[in-house]
Amino acid sequence: MLLELDNVSLAYGRIQALHGISLNVAQGEIVALIGANGAGKSTTMRAISGLRPVSEGSIRFDGQDISKLRADLRVVRGVSQSPEGRGIFPGMSVRENLEMGAYTRKNRAEISEDLERVFTLFPRMKEREKQSGGTLSGGEQQMLAVGRALMSRPKLLLLDEPSMGLAPMLIQQIFDIIVEINEQGTTVLLVEQNAQQALSRAHRAYVLETGRIVKEGTGAELLHDPAVKDAYLGVA
Repeated sequence: MLLELDNVSLAYGRIQALHGISLNVAQGEIVALIGANGAGKSTTMRAISGLRPVSEGSIRFDGQDISKLRADLRVVRGVSQSPEGRGIFPGMSVRENLEMGAYTRKNRAEISEDLERVFTLFPRMKEREKQSGGTLSGGEQQMLAVGRALMSRPKLLLLDEPSMGLAPMLIQQIFDIIVEINEQGTTVLLVEQNAQQALSRAHRAYVLETGRIVKEGTGAELLHDPAVKDAYLGVA
């Protein structure tokens, strides 16, 4: 198993955000984490990437316990996140933003290779290579955030709300690219409010409610689960 969360709890001060959640992601999978606003999806991502310390439980990655490992060292191990809200550097060019994603790496030839890979996945980034990140549209900034996360050549790509604020046509495009990234060999853990798009592409999925996992199954099973349909897909 590439990623294993075992009974992970996390609090913000006195507020308990995660209540003993357990989930796993196997090599080569797309796993989706769905739930309403405030369910704890982004908190789970921050726990995995090391941005928030866990109060209980363990996180294992590639066979090693990384629960206490610094966030930057998790990137070195192979965990990379495209955060909610994109978090690009607005004053830097597209190329500089992408190069920042490779800050832990030294091999210039491999970095150039990965830059070309990102430009192939996102041709718009090639067109905007010299443009500053802050002048890009929302959809382009999302592409840049995903591209930057890929520049560390991760084993596990964490995507937090990649479709947020995007037009329907762009949402489709982003999800198609996520599938392509996965088919090229990168394992993906996806947090997403657009449950329809996430479940239709995920191999497996978990439903999070108020910091607890309440359902799990294949993407197809949850897509056709009446309770999930009612709560997250807008259909009875």
